[in-house]
Amino acid sequence: MSSDKSFLALRFEGPLQSWGFDSQYNRRNTGLMPTKSALAGICCAAFGYPRGSDKEHEFLSSFGKVRMTAIDIPRSVSKKELPVRRLQDFHTVQNTRRASGSINKDCVLTYRQYLTDAAFGILLEGDTVLLGKIATALADPKWGIWLGRKTCIPSAPVLIGLKEKHGNVQGLLKKSRDEALRLIIGEKPLESFTHQEEVQTFTEGRDTLPDVPLSFATEKRLFSPRRVNTWQGRGARLRIEG
Repeated sequence: MSSDKSFLALRFEGPLQSWGFDSQYNRRNTGLMPTKSALAGICCAAFGYPRGSDKEHEFLSSFGKVRMTAIDIPRSVSKKELPVRRLQDFHTVQNTRRASGSINKDCVLTYRQYLTDAAFGILLEGDTVLLGKIATALADPKWGIWLGRKTCIPSAPVLIGLKEKHGNVQGLLKKSRDEALRLIIGEKPLESFTHQEEVQTFTEGRDTLPDVPLSFATEKRLFSPRRVNTWQGRGARLRIEG
């Protein structure tokens, strides 16, 4: 695979989003930023890779080297900024697995969280060939893609600039980080937005997220840690309410 580096800009926008990274049993929380595992899952769905397949494993091995920056993009209606709220819903499910390994036939109540009215820009930095394949798959996904859960349907194309480029997917890859950022945030500086950046070494980061997928196989889901820094934008208020 080529060592040439490029940048790819994505957009996650929808009435509901859910980015789980610390969910346990019947409580499925959401983080405040998209996770790398969710992004990898979106890509695998776009490629049409089955869970636990050799193609999935090969892709995840390469995708782990891609650096991700997530940017919180405020949304407005009639010049009024929409608040982002954390919604908790209740579900009943059957045939859950007990700690002993047996199947529980009774209904179990689960608690699932969502972000409402959120929008994020995603900047990917990595191998040009790999990012080109991702862009091509997202432009015409083999399976449906969603923002964390199947109920969270994107309300805008995930690929930024695809319409303007008239379907020229390779034209979406940028050699400059600043050029790619302009597709997401325009001429405003990145420091104006709350954003989360993946770092390369442990000492560069402040927080650790267990969201780098090694396998999505149903019986053997494996993740490794990722070091990040999260920055509050200049003048930005905490946008999560409730």
